[in-house]
Amino acid sequence: MVQNLWKQSKAALASGTLEQLVYRSNLIGADRRVCNWGGGNTSSKTTIKDFRGREVEVMYVKGSGSDLASMKAANFTALRLEDIRPLLERESMTDEEMVAYLGHCMVDAKHPRASIETLLHAFLPFPHVDHTHPDAIISLCCAHNGQELAAEIFGDRFVWVPYVRPGFTLSKMIAEGVRNHPKAELVLMEKHGLVTWGDTSEACYAKTIDIINEAESFIAARSEGKEPFGGRVVEALPAEIRRSLAAEIMPIIRGAVSDSKRMILSFDDEADVLEFVCGRDAAQLSQVGAACPDHLVHTKMTPLFIEWTPDPEDKAGLRQKLIEGIQNYKSNYEAYFQRNRHEGDVMFEAAPRVILIPGIGMVNTGKSWAMSKVSGALYHRAIAVMRGATALGQFVSLSENESYNVEYWPLELYKLTLAPAEAEFSRQVAFITGGAGGIGSATARRLVAEGAHVVLADLNAEGARKVAEEINEQFGENRALAVPMDVTAEEAVQAAYRDSVLAYGGIDIVVNNAGLATSSPFDETSLEEWNLNMNVLGTGYFLVAREAFKLMKQQDIGGCMVFVGSKNSVYAGKNAAAYSSAKALEAHLARCIAAEGGEYGIRVNTVLPDAILQGSAIWNSGWRNERAAAYGIEPDELEEYYRKRTTLQVNIYPHDIAEGIAFFASSRSAKTTGCLLTIDGGVPAAFTR
Repeated sequence: MVQNLWKQSKAALASGTLEQLVYRSNLIGADRRVCNWGGGNTSSKTTIKDFRGREVEVMYVKGSGSDLASMKAANFTALRLEDIRPLLERESMTDEEMVAYLGHCMVDAKHPRASIETLLHAFLPFPHVDHTHPDAIISLCCAHNGQELAAEIFGDRFVWVPYVRPGFTLSKMIAEGVRNHPKAELVLMEKHGLVTWGDTSEACYAKTIDIINEAESFIAARSEGKEPFGGRVVEALPAEIRRSLAAEIMPIIRGAVSDSKRMILSFDDEADVLEFVCGRDAAQLSQVGAACPDHLVHTKMTPLFIEWTPDPEDKAGLRQKLIEGIQNYKSNYEAYFQRNRHEGDVMFEAAPRVILIPGIGMVNTGKSWAMSKVSGALYHRAIAVMRGATALGQFVSLSENESYNVEYWPLELYKLTLAPAEAEFSRQVAFITGGAGGIGSATARRLVAEGAHVVLADLNAEGARKVAEEINEQFGENRALAVPMDVTAEEAVQAAYRDSVLAYGGIDIVVNNAGLATSSPFDETSLEEWNLNMNVLGTGYFLVAREAFKLMKQQDIGGCMVFVGSKNSVYAGKNAAAYSSAKALEAHLARCIAAEGGEYGIRVNTVLPDAILQGSAIWNSGWRNERAAAYGIEPDELEEYYRKRTTLQVNIYPHDIAEGIAFFASSRSAKTTGCLLTIDGGVPAAFTR
C-alpha cells in the first residue's frame, strides 16, 4: 500500500499557497509508485497582488520539464485565471495556439513554460488539483476491461475519459465530464493516469493516496493465487554469474547501440526485473506498448527482448542474439519512424533504450548514466503496471500511431531542450589510473566538466573515493566511480575494468597515469628498485592498456589512450636510470599500441610532464629529497630550481597536464596518434627530436 507521507509539523513550515504546493508535490514525487520521474503535475489556485498592487486570481502549476520529487518554488508558473477561463468556451485549439496563449497569461515572464496539462488544472473548479501516474491506477486504465472494473471499485464516484493526447481537447473533456457528474471524486484517464482534487493541499494529497490504495487493494485481491507474468519459464542465474555475464556483454551492447551516438549503459537485476524477464508471458507482454504516455520519450514504444535460455556456457549464443537483436530493433524502429513521421520530424537514435535478457536482467541506454537510469526507473513502473493489468485482464497500450505522436510530440520534446547542452566529452567514459593523485584528480575534474563520466582507479582506494565523492557532489550522481586497483596485478586490473563496465557499459578514454619514482646512482641501483619501476611503470602501463585495447575492440567504436610519461622519457635523468628507462618504455609502448590500434580507431598519445610537485604523492615521498641531493640543493629549493631550468621560466601544475590530456582525448586531435607532447615549460635537453 502507498503511504500517506503528510506531516503536519513539516507542512506548517510551508507558509503560503505556493510553499504548500511545493511540499505536496515533493511528497507525491517521493514515491515513484505514485508518480513517474518527470511526470505528473500539480496546481493550486489563490490570489496575489500584481505589479500594480491589484488582487488577481492566479493558478500556480508545475513548469514543464521539472520533476515533482525535487521541485522548488521557482519551478512553478503563475498564470492569471481570468485570462484562461474563457478558453473553456472554445470549440478547439491547437497545441501551438495553446502554448502561445498561455505565454500571455503568465504573471512573470521569467517563470518556466507552464505544464502541457495546464488547462486540465485551470478548467477544473477546485482550489487544488493533482494529476499523477500511479502504478495501481494505470494498471486499471491499461486493462482491457478497466472501465467496468473501475465501477466495481469506485461506484459512481469517477469519470472515465477515453485516451486523448494531452492538450486542449482532453482538458475540456475532463472539465465537462466532472461538471456533468457532481458526485465525481476522481477522473480516470484511459491508458494514462489519475486526476484528483481537494479544498486544501492536504485534502488533495490525501485524496490522491486514498484513491490509489482503493485500486491497490482491489488488484491485490484479484492477484491472489495468480502467478505474475504467466509464472516463471526459466530461472535467474546466480547473482555472481549473471553479473559476470553482464560485464562481458555490455561492451558488445554499447558498441551496437552507439553507431549513431555513443550511449552510456546501466545494468539492473533487481527482483522485479528478474521476475519479469523470467516470466512465461514476458516476451509477448513487453511488445504490447508503453505503460504510460510519459514513458515513451525515455523508453520508446517497446523494449528489446532477447529470447535466450539462460546458460552460462552459451556466451557465444547470447552475444550473437544481442548483435542480431539490436540490429533488427534499429531497422524496425527506422521503419516505425518512416510509417508515422510528420514533416520536419528528426529521428532519435534508433537503438533500444531498454534491453531485457532472461536470467540476467535489464540493460538501459541513455546519453548519460542518469538518463539511462531514468529509462530503467520507468521500466520498473511498466513492470508494475503489467503485473497489475494482467491480474485484472489483458494489458493494453496506445496504438503505434498514438505512441509515435507522443514520442515525437513537440510539447514533449520541449522538455528535452531544457537539459544542459552536450559538451566535448558527453557520452564518454574515461578510466584514469592514479586517480587519487594530483594529475589524475585534475584530469578527472577537467573531463567531467566537459561531460565525461570518469573511473578513478588507484591503489589508494580511500583517496580515489574522496575525489569521486567531491566530483559527484559538484556534477551529479555517479559521474565518478572509484575502484581500488594495483596496476601490477593482472586480476586486479581486469576486475577494475569489469566494475567500470557494469557501471557505465564500457570505456572510451584511458589515462595511463599511475606512477612512482626512485632515485639512486646507477651502480647503487638495486634489482629490487629496478623491478619496482619496471613493474609499476612498465608492466602496469602494459596491463592497463592491454585490457583497454581488448575492451575497445569489443565495443568497435574506437577509443583513445593517453600515457602520462615524463621529461625523462626522452631525457637521461641523472641518478634515475630505473625511472628514466621505465618512462622511456612507456613512451615507446604507446607508439607500438598506436601502430596496432589505428585500424580499430584507437588513438594512443603521450604527454611528457616535468616536476609536477603540487598534489603529487611521488614528490611528497623520498623522491623530493633524492632529486634535491642529485642537484646539490635543499628539498625546499626544488620548485624554484625547476622553474629556472625551463626556457619559459614557469612552474608546471597538475591542471596543465590535464589540459594536455584533454586535448589528446578530444576531437581536436582526432587525426593524431603516436605523438609525444612535452608540457615542461621548455627543458631544452628534453626537446623531442
